[in-house]
Amino acid sequence: MTEPVWLVVGLGNPGPSYAGNRHNVGYRVNDELAARVGGSFRSHKTGRADVVEGRLGGVGGPRVVLARPRCYMNETGGPVAALTSFYKIPVDHVIAIHDELDIPFDTLRVKVGGGDNGHNGLRSMRSSLGSGEFFRVRVGIGRPPGRQSPADFVLADYSSTERKVLVFQLDKAADAVESLLTDGLERTQSLFNS
Repeated sequence: MTEPVWLVVGLGNPGPSYAGNRHNVGYRVNDELAARVGGSFRSHKTGRADVVEGRLGGVGGPRVVLARPRCYMNETGGPVAALTSFYKIPVDHVIAIHDELDIPFDTLRVKVGGGDNGHNGLRSMRSSLGSGEFFRVRVGIGRPPGRQSPADFVLADYSSTERKVLVFQLDKAADAVESLLTDGLERTQSLFNS
């Protein structure tokens, strides 16, 4: 019996102009996970995604493919579907890490399935995978202040005050992914959905 592989997808937009955006928090959590695995993102042969393969938690830890799609958020599903096909990963072994407007900044929630709540990356993944029954690590960014549109808010950089806390939030989100892989959904929810 072959060992299961997990696909951990950090959602974001490619390129330096988006790097500090709230919408790119999934990329940044995957950067933290890549550091833990001890790898660097490299272009994958399926195209349109950079990946790191390794084990989380060291020798004997779960096998993971960390992925950053190299396309805009609304096209995320194509590269994700190509990777699941290449590595033969079922939908129930896919984890999407993404920003979430309906959760306060500096908090996170872990769940499986559910709607896309207007998130174009999740909508694209659901469409391309033919199912929304993948895990989600939802990193809270809070609602936009005043009358700022949600679209402008997610594509804006974190404030200087938020950036001081963000390091810890990225670390906590990476811990939640590791917990999901080793301890399962219920235990992870009891630890992180507070």
